[in-house]
Amino acid sequence: MDKAELDDRFSELYRAHLKDVYSFAYYRVGNHHDAEDLTEQTFLQAYRHFERALRESDGRPLRPWLIRIAHNLAANLFRDRSRRPQTSIDDDDSTTILRATHTTEDLVEERDELSRILAAVQDLPDDRREALIMRFALGMDNREIARAMGRSDGATKVLIHRSIKQLEGLVAQTPTQGLSS
Repeated sequence: MDKAELDDRFSELYRAHLKDVYSFAYYRVGNHHDAEDLTEQTFLQAYRHFERALRESDGRPLRPWLIRIAHNLAANLFRDRSRRPQTSIDDDDSTTILRATHTTEDLVEERDELSRILAAVQDLPDDRREALIMRFALGMDNREIARAMGRSDGATKVLIHRSIKQLEGLVAQTPTQGLSS
């Protein structure tokens, strides 16, 4: 395959999966700046190894491969940060949006529920959080998640089941902040 054809195929891959890679990165790292950096690094690394990935994929979709690259880069980011603790600057608008006051009780209750769920997701172990992000934020099936995480299909199914059960328990333990009757 010549360079022009390879570049065209990579451009297709990029357009098809940019949103998924960014979404995974955002849910994984929790802020837009780091998610953008992680997405850029993911596609740079993918480009370096794209020809080999095409050969080894046997026609299977490459989305799990991209998510695995993003997963590994996020793990490196967190490992590096744990070695050099940094002061967190909260540049995430979503917490402000979630805390905004609305006029209807239903909206307040729904936002409170969403806030509790998102907070509980952050309390899950990394592998469980990532499995749920891939499943529900990216809509990946168990086989894709298994490939992205380097696990068997059965182990992935068990991981997702346990993740959901743990998340349900965490949400149930979190007190509600909603309106009182």
